[in-house]
Amino acid sequence: MKAVLMGGSGGVEVLHIGKHPDPLMNEDELLVRVKATALNRADLLQRRGKHPPPKGTPNILGLEMAGEVLDVGAACEGWAPGDRVCALLPGGGYAERVSIPAGLAMRIPGNLSFEEAAAIPEVFLTAYQNLFNVARLAPGEAVLIHAGGSGVGTAAIQLVREAGATSLVTAGSPEKIDRCLALGARAGWNYKEGAFASWVAEQTGGRGVDIVLDFVGAPYFEQNLEALAVDGTMVVIGTLGGADVGKFSLRTLMSKRLLIAGAGLRSMETARKIRLTGHFATFALPRFADGRLVPIVDSVFDWRDVGDAHLRMESNANIGKIVLRVTV
Repeated sequence: MKAVLMGGSGGVEVLHIGKHPDPLMNEDELLVRVKATALNRADLLQRRGKHPPPKGTPNILGLEMAGEVLDVGAACEGWAPGDRVCALLPGGGYAERVSIPAGLAMRIPGNLSFEEAAAIPEVFLTAYQNLFNVARLAPGEAVLIHAGGSGVGTAAIQLVREAGATSLVTAGSPEKIDRCLALGARAGWNYKEGAFASWVAEQTGGRGVDIVLDFVGAPYFEQNLEALAVDGTMVVIGTLGGADVGKFSLRTLMSKRLLIAGAGLRSMETARKIRLTGHFATFALPRFADGRLVPIVDSVFDWRDVGDAHLRMESNANIGKIVLRVTV
C-alpha cells in the first residue's frame, strides 16, 4: 500500500508518499480502506522525533481515520465489507489501509462525509474522556476551555453544551472566539490581551469554574488554580507552553481541595479505549446524526499536500480540524 512516510526526523520536507507493507488483520479486527485522516499536534511532534509511536505501532503518522471496511475478522460480529467507519488509532492513519480492533470502530452517520467523520475520533474522544470520565462533568457546572478554537476545544464546547453545563474559552483571535461562541461557549477571552484569571472571576461572580481543560501547561498553571472553584478539577491535556512548573504553594490545592489530572489517549490500553469508544458512541452518534453535534473541519488537503497541512497547523491558524483526503 501507499502511505505518508518520513525520511528521518525534521521539518515537513521529510514527509513523502511511498510504499509500505500492508497491515495484518487479526481475527478480532477490521481491515479498512482509509478515505480520510486528520492532523493532531502529536503528528508534528512525531515528525520531529519527539513523540515516538507506541511499541508495535508502525512509524506512520495519523491518530484517527475514516474509511470503508474491506474485510472482517472471523471473530467479529455485526460488521460487513462496505460499512463506513471511523476510529481512534495509535498511529498509521496516513495510509491507504489500516487494521483496527472491531471494538474501536464507530459507524459513520449517513449525513457525514468521510472528511467530516475523520475529524471526530481523536478530539471528541479526548474531550469526552476528560470531561465526563476524569472531571465528572455535571449539569450546571462551569468549564474553562483553553485553546477553544482547536480541535479538542471545539469538541469540548459542544459536549459541555450537550451536558447542560456552560463553558468559558480562551483563544488567540476575535475570529476564533466568535466561532466558539457560535458553538455554545458563554464568553471568550483573547489570551493576547493578558491574564485570564481575573476575567474568569468576573464571569463567574467570583466563584470560579468547576473544571479547567488546559493545553498550555506551565505558563497557565498558577492562573488555572486561581480560576478554579472549591473542589474544582484541572485536566492537563497538553503542554504547548512548556511542561516544567516552577515553585508554587501547595496551600491553594489544599484550601480549595483541588484535583489535578493528566490526560493521554495514545498510551491507554486497548480494552479501555474500546469501553470509552462504546460509551462515547452511544452518547454522541445520535447527536451527530441529528446535527446537535458537528465535526468542525477547518480545511481539507489532498494527502499529497501533507506538508502544507502540517504548516497550517504549525501556524496555529486553524479553527477545528485539518483533514487529509487519502486519494489513490
